[in-house]
Amino acid sequence: MSKREFLRGPFRMGSTKGTRRGQMLTSNQRHILVVEDDAKLAQLIATQLQWGGYLVHAESSGLSAIRYATEHFIQLAILDLKLPDISGYEVCEKLRKTYTSWALPILLVTALCEPIDQLHGFACGADAYLTKPFDMTEFLEIVAALFGERATA
Repeated sequence: MSKREFLRGPFRMGSTKGTRRGQMLTSNQRHILVVEDDAKLAQLIATQLQWGGYLVHAESSGLSAIRYATEHFIQLAILDLKLPDISGYEVCEKLRKTYTSWALPILLVTALCEPIDQLHGFACGADAYLTKPFDMTEFLEIVAALFGERATA
Protein backbone atom coordinates (compact mmCIF):
# COMPACT_ATOMS: atom_id res chain seq x y z
CA MET A 1 0.00 0.00 0.00
CA SER A 2 1.40 3.38 -0.94
CA LYS A 3 1.80 6.22 1.54
CA ARG A 4 -0.93 8.16 -0.28
CA GLU A 5 -3.39 5.24 -0.13
CA PHE A 6 -2.52 4.72 3.53
CA LEU A 7 -3.21 8.36 4.40
CA ARG A 8 -6.36 8.72 2.32
CA GLY A 9 -8.53 5.84 3.44
CA PRO A 10 -8.00 3.85 6.60
CA PHE A 11 -8.52 6.69 9.05
CA ARG A 12 -12.06 7.53 8.13
CA MET A 13 -14.69 6.19 10.51
CA GLY A 14 -17.41 5.62 7.99
CA SER A 15 -18.18 7.52 4.89
CA THR A 16 -17.72 11.22 4.33
CA LYS A 17 -20.65 11.01 1.93
CA GLY A 18 -23.04 13.85 2.54
CA THR A 19 -20.34 16.22 3.73
CA ARG A 20 -20.04 18.39 0.66
CA ARG A 21 -20.02 22.07 1.50
CA GLY A 22 -23.52 23.25 2.25
CA GLN A 23 -24.67 19.81 3.40
CA MET A 24 -24.94 18.51 6.92
CA LEU A 25 -23.16 15.48 8.33
CA THR A 26 -25.49 12.55 8.74
CA SER A 27 -24.28 11.85 12.28
CA ASN A 28 -23.28 13.87 15.32
CA GLN A 29 -19.60 13.31 14.64
CA ARG A 30 -17.36 16.32 14.13
CA HIS A 31 -15.40 16.19 10.87
CA ILE A 32 -11.64 16.78 11.25
CA LEU A 33 -9.07 17.17 8.49
CA VAL A 34 -5.54 16.09 9.50
CA VAL A 35 -2.74 17.29 7.21
CA GLU A 36 0.47 15.45 8.11
CA ASP A 37 3.11 13.97 5.82
CA ASP A 38 4.51 11.61 8.47
CA ALA A 39 2.31 8.52 7.99
CA LYS A 40 2.93 7.08 11.46
CA LEU A 41 2.08 10.33 13.22
CA ALA A 42 -0.97 10.83 11.00
CA GLN A 43 -2.17 7.36 11.94
CA LEU A 44 -1.59 7.99 15.65
CA ILE A 45 -3.46 11.32 15.56
CA ALA A 46 -6.32 9.87 13.52
CA THR A 47 -6.69 6.84 15.76
CA GLN A 48 -6.79 8.96 18.92
CA LEU A 49 -9.36 11.29 17.39
CA GLN A 50 -11.49 8.39 16.20
CA TRP A 51 -11.47 6.92 19.71
CA GLY A 52 -12.74 10.32 20.83
CA GLY A 53 -15.69 9.96 18.46
CA TYR A 54 -14.50 12.24 15.68
CA LEU A 55 -14.76 11.58 11.93
CA VAL A 56 -11.22 11.95 10.55
CA HIS A 57 -9.85 12.39 7.05
CA ALA A 58 -6.07 12.57 6.53
CA GLU A 59 -4.12 14.14 3.70
CA SER A 60 -0.34 14.08 3.24
CA SER A 61 0.05 17.26 1.16
CA GLY A 62 -1.11 20.83 1.37
CA LEU A 63 -2.69 21.04 -2.07
CA SER A 64 -4.75 17.88 -1.59
CA ALA A 65 -5.85 19.20 1.81
CA ILE A 66 -7.04 22.48 0.30
CA ARG A 67 -8.90 20.60 -2.41
CA TYR A 68 -10.56 18.32 0.17
CA ALA A 69 -11.51 21.26 2.40
CA THR A 70 -13.17 23.10 -0.47
CA GLU A 71 -15.16 20.03 -1.50
CA HIS A 72 -16.23 18.87 1.97
CA PHE A 73 -17.63 20.39 5.12
CA ILE A 74 -14.91 20.15 7.78
CA GLN A 75 -15.11 21.45 11.32
CA LEU A 76 -11.45 21.43 12.39
CA ALA A 77 -8.15 21.44 10.50
CA ILE A 78 -4.98 20.08 12.08
CA LEU A 79 -1.96 21.13 10.03
CA ASP A 80 1.72 20.28 10.01
CA LEU A 81 3.78 23.22 8.80
CA LYS A 82 6.44 21.29 6.87
CA LEU A 83 4.60 19.64 3.99
CA PRO A 84 6.08 18.25 0.75
CA ASP A 85 4.41 20.67 -1.68
CA ILE A 86 3.41 23.92 0.04
CA SER A 87 3.89 25.06 3.62
CA GLY A 88 1.29 24.61 6.31
CA TYR A 89 1.27 28.41 6.61
CA GLU A 90 0.00 28.63 3.01
CA VAL A 91 -2.62 25.97 3.68
CA CYS A 92 -3.73 27.89 6.76
CA GLU A 93 -4.05 31.13 4.80
CA LYS A 94 -6.06 29.47 2.03
CA LEU A 95 -8.37 27.74 4.50
CA ARG A 96 -8.89 31.00 6.33
CA LYS A 97 -9.99 32.62 3.06
CA THR A 98 -12.59 29.86 2.64
CA TYR A 99 -13.71 29.49 6.26
CA THR A 100 -14.05 32.09 9.01
CA SER A 101 -12.36 31.29 12.32
CA TRP A 102 -15.68 30.60 14.05
CA ALA A 103 -16.59 28.10 11.31
CA LEU A 104 -13.23 26.32 11.15
CA PRO A 105 -10.72 26.30 13.98
CA ILE A 106 -7.17 25.58 12.81
CA LEU A 107 -4.57 23.83 14.98
CA LEU A 108 -0.94 23.92 13.85
CA VAL A 109 1.11 20.91 15.02
CA THR A 110 4.79 21.28 14.17
CA ALA A 111 8.39 20.81 15.22
CA LEU A 112 8.99 24.54 14.64
CA CYS A 113 9.14 25.94 18.16
CA GLU A 114 10.56 29.44 17.85
CA PRO A 115 8.29 32.32 18.92
CA ILE A 116 8.52 33.80 15.41
CA ASP A 117 7.09 30.55 13.98
CA GLN A 118 4.16 30.73 16.38
CA LEU A 119 3.53 34.40 15.58
CA HIS A 120 3.61 33.64 11.86
CA GLY A 121 1.12 30.81 12.41
CA PHE A 122 -1.30 33.06 14.26
CA ALA A 123 -0.85 35.79 11.64
CA CYS A 124 -1.84 33.23 8.97
CA GLY A 125 -5.07 32.51 10.83
CA ALA A 126 -4.31 29.63 13.19
CA ASP A 127 -6.33 29.37 16.40
CA ALA A 128 -3.90 27.17 18.31
CA TYR A 129 -0.28 26.02 18.04
CA LEU A 130 1.27 22.85 19.45
CA THR A 131 4.92 21.84 19.12
CA LYS A 132 6.16 18.30 18.49
CA PRO A 133 6.75 16.10 20.31
CA PHE A 134 3.51 16.63 22.19
CA ASP A 135 1.57 14.88 24.92
CA MET A 136 -1.52 13.18 23.47
CA THR A 137 -3.67 14.20 26.44
CA GLU A 138 -2.74 17.86 25.88
CA PHE A 139 -3.45 17.46 22.16
CA LEU A 140 -6.92 16.03 22.82
CA GLU A 141 -7.66 18.78 25.33
CA ILE A 142 -6.76 21.43 22.75
CA VAL A 143 -8.99 19.76 20.14
CA ALA A 144 -11.88 19.64 22.62
CA ALA A 145 -11.31 23.27 23.60
CA LEU A 146 -11.37 24.35 19.95
CA PHE A 147 -14.81 22.74 19.72
CA GLY A 148 -15.88 24.40 22.98
CA GLU A 149 -15.99 21.03 24.73
CA ARG A 150 -14.21 19.39 27.64
CA ALA A 151 -11.82 16.54 26.95
CA THR A 152 -13.06 13.10 27.94
CA ALA A 153 -9.63 11.46 28.21
